Amino acid sequence: MTNSKGYAVKHAKDNFSLWNFERREVGDNDIQIDILYCGICHSDIHQVRSEWFPGIYPMVPGHEIVGRITKVGQQVTAFKVGEYAGVGCMVDSCRTCDNCNRGYEQFCKTGAVYTYNALERDGKTPTYGGYANNIIVDQKFALHVSDKLPLAGVAPLLCAGITTYSPIKKWKISKGHKVAVLGLGGLGHMAVKFAVAFGAEVTVLSTSASKEIDAKNLGAHNFCNTKDKEQVKKYNAYFDFIIDTVSAAHDYDMYLKMLATNGVQILVGIPETPIQLNAFSLLSNGRTLTASSIGGIAETQEMLDFCAAHNIVSDIEIINANYIDEAYERVIKSDVKYRFVIDCKTI
Repeated sequence: MTNSKGYAVKHAKDNFSLWNFERREVGDNDIQIDILYCGICHSDIHQVRSEWFPGIYPMVPGHEIVGRITKVGQQVTAFKVGEYAGVGCMVDSCRTCDNCNRGYEQFCKTGAVYTYNALERDGKTPTYGGYANNIIVDQKFALHVSDKLPLAGVAPLLCAGITTYSPIKKWKISKGHKVAVLGLGGLGHMAVKFAVAFGAEVTVLSTSASKEIDAKNLGAHNFCNTKDKEQVKKYNAYFDFIIDTVSAAHDYDMYLKMLATNGVQILVGIPETPIQLNAFSLLSNGRTLTASSIGGIAETQEMLDFCAAHNIVSDIEIINANYIDEAYERVIKSDVKYRFVIDCKTI
């Protein structure tokens, strides 16, 4: 077994503390990564606190992982010792179902194995994430990370990046489209960067007027304070797409009315409670409400390559590992611009 250490919680109301644990030995198709940075995702908070479903404890969260490869198995051909590599939200799948064969491992018919708070395919071994000093992963679920970009800023791309890149690619958002990004946080600021990079006209929708300057600095062309009824009225039936990054309850009817004919609202934030809306908000103008998950491994690599080519990284605040509890409280208060990243050398 491989000795590891990380920051874990033992139950849903626990604070983080250092925990020693074991990972598997490096197998023939595995690589071992010494983790340098790991982003904090809002979904980490939901899972640590069992807000979506009961968690598996002890839990070491973290699925925005970048580091340096220190060991490779005998059958590894895609990676070399010394290279940078990343791990996102998944570490395995069945690899044989239709979805896996089409590059949709996230929709594996027997269930993708998530990087933490899950069980390996043996059905009994817990997975542990990136708030740790190392990780061992099959080469097919590892990602190449360019050395052209600041590594800490790359880490959140493994979740926040692919979560916002994937729907933009799926819906072929490009020049000529009018796109709104609802919410300017960890997901929202990445959605702005990608939509701008793909040539769309981008408007940030926010309840915080103070975020207008930040929105413009990120490349947004317009800003709408959604607490101002006159500003909202200006964008009635205006947008082709709304990328909805809000993970709290909000007024879906109001935002659907901001979509033009055949407009699409794409949910990437996941509220704790079921959404509520009036069916006429969809019926009018033939609007669509849909959602998007992460991407598959190939699409995630495509996203990382796109970011390297266009100099796109996440805006971050680097923290020491002993600051995770405070960081969680600040994430809940939206008091971060725009993603916390743990310096895993402090573990």
